[in-house]
Amino acid sequence: MRVGVIGAGAVGGAIAALLVRGGHEVEVTARGDHLAAIRAEGIKLTGGWGTYTAIVDANATLTFSPELVIVATKAQDAVAAIRDNIALLRGVPLLVVQNGLDSITAARAASPRSDVIGGLATFATSYLSPGEITVTTAGPTYVGVDGEYDVPARYVASVLAPVMPTTVIPNFRGAQWTKLIINQVNALPAITGLSVQEVVADDGLRRVLTASMREAVRIGRRSGVRFEKLQGLSRRLLRFFALAPLAIGEFLPRAMSARIGAVPNPGSTLQSIRRGQTTEIDHLNGAVVTAAGAIGRTAPVNELLTSLVHEVEESGTFLTSRQVIDRYRGLARR
Repeated sequence: MRVGVIGAGAVGGAIAALLVRGGHEVEVTARGDHLAAIRAEGIKLTGGWGTYTAIVDANATLTFSPELVIVATKAQDAVAAIRDNIALLRGVPLLVVQNGLDSITAARAASPRSDVIGGLATFATSYLSPGEITVTTAGPTYVGVDGEYDVPARYVASVLAPVMPTTVIPNFRGAQWTKLIINQVNALPAITGLSVQEVVADDGLRRVLTASMREAVRIGRRSGVRFEKLQGLSRRLLRFFALAPLAIGEFLPRAMSARIGAVPNPGSTLQSIRRGQTTEIDHLNGAVVTAAGAIGRTAPVNELLTSLVHEVEESGTFLTSRQVIDRYRGLARR
């Protein structure tokens, strides 16, 4: 099958490599040094799914007519990327593998003639040098749609499942919210320059992370969200986590860190910071703030972390653990 992958970064590049290994014809889009490296030597995949070099067509935009398109850009870049490739997307199923809550709605508006399927990647990857992608934690990809018509999602799963773990999930909105809770681990590494594991090992930072996660769960529950089980996070567990004392709630980030494993995981937001790119924090912690506003509430911890990531983006200087904790404690004095 001819597959186009728009955005061959950490997630898109891994998917593209696995598709090539499975016998599909793949074209990817990329930019700058990453594009040059892929053109010269392919996508070098290492880590949790083995070592493989995928030779793909690589261009700034798609050049051939695909039978399936996968959009794996950062959330803030998706609409522009879809529009850049719209001439080849009409009538083609569009899988949007992204964080946040608005991927399906935004993609449908940008490509109204496509069947749009949502995707959530629970595997962890690092793109640390051009053309090279490491899978630090293997995990499934979930696909689904808003509504009951799931034929497009099942079609996508039939393509992906032979090459990577893939599951169709009916309650996709609930799955997006659970993934939003998982993605809470991204902000503090981006603010401090530490790995996810180092953040969780730090007593103060772990408490801030726990507070932001609990706040996000509470906003989701008050918004009427029915959380879907992902990576061991069930509705029952998240409910207990949101209601338990903060100190007890710290078990959850500890468990998530253990699940990630020993290989230092910088998180996708820190990877963007290191490459000098705009992060998708407004679609992660910022999405919690937006959701809170929609129901007449506030999310001060998530608002603080969102602003601190933007502060690091602008200054290029990481904050120390003590600086972050002092800013967090300042919330209580307002």
